[in-house]
Amino acid sequence: MKHLFKLLMATALFFSLVEAKEFVIDNTHSNIGFSVKHMMISNVKGNFNTYSADIDYDTEKKVFNKLGAKIEAASIDTGITKRDDHLRSSDFFDVEKFKTIDFVMTSMKDGKVHGKITIHGVTKDIILESKVHGVIKDFQGHQRVGFTLEGKLNRKDFGLTWNKILEGGGLTVDDTINLSIEVEAIEL
Repeated sequence: MKHLFKLLMATALFFSLVEAKEFVIDNTHSNIGFSVKHMMISNVKGNFNTYSADIDYDTEKKVFNKLGAKIEAASIDTGITKRDDHLRSSDFFDVEKFKTIDFVMTSMKDGKVHGKITIHGVTKDIILESKVHGVIKDFQGHQRVGFTLEGKLNRKDFGLTWNKILEGGGLTVDDTINLSIEVEAIEL
């Protein structure tokens, strides 16, 4: 009876893992983006150009078993060299000292990805809304998954406190950073 129970448990475990698949991020069809209010009247948008991710997605249950990312902080790109250099400096990301921004999922519940994000050497909890757009086979027969992650964080929580007070009141850079991450990943 013990052997039958072990066999049944092993079979159940095997079939629960059959649909879990590892994917690698397709950087040419993905974007790690953000926006922040500037001078209280407009949004500055940017992204990070160099990143990698570990993705284990269960195509049957439509959940992530594992999701992690490593972003090179120096790859920040807002389209303005002077601003990007300032963001790389010790006033903000201090990329010489803190080379990466890291994210590790801790759980997924009700379409929300819960995880830990490390920026500027500080680790905090974060919740990202996730939307999986689908799983398809590409022209070469590889399976692909597309998904979006969105969330907010307070930059001051990570020691990114540089700011200037505007003449009429208010601040140059808002504290809230809006994250918008678009991912297309290919099955390994």
